[in-house]
Amino acid sequence: QVQVVESGGGLVQPGDSLRLSCTASGRILSMAAMGWYRLAPGKQRELVAAITSAGSTNYADSVKGRFTISRDNAKNTVYLQMNSLSPEDTAVYYCNADVGTGGITCSRYWGQGTQVTVSS
Repeated sequence: QVQVVESGGGLVQPGDSLRLSCTASGRILSMAAMGWYRLAPGKQRELVAAITSAGSTNYADSVKGRFTISRDNAKNTVYLQMNSLSPEDTAVYYCNADVGTGGITCSRYWGQGTQVTVSS
């Protein structure tokens, strides 16, 4: 019913910046929260940032002051601006979107992930 696609990952050096994008498409009647998680080998999945439909945000302590999450409701798109990247940020970043598709509750959809590698 709904597809979620991320883009913007890549290989960068410490101190560089990346901007991740995630767009949901399909049968979308309403869009609630959207967010970014990341998963590194040998580590637990971590919530990086989330944003509600009204624009309220929350961030992992490790990225506060460096990452910024934003959204474009008209485009069903969420962004993650990542500045001052360090090797510790290396992970696969997954986008999620809580979508209303006509039922009484929303469903969470996930993207395929995009690799972010920070290495010197």
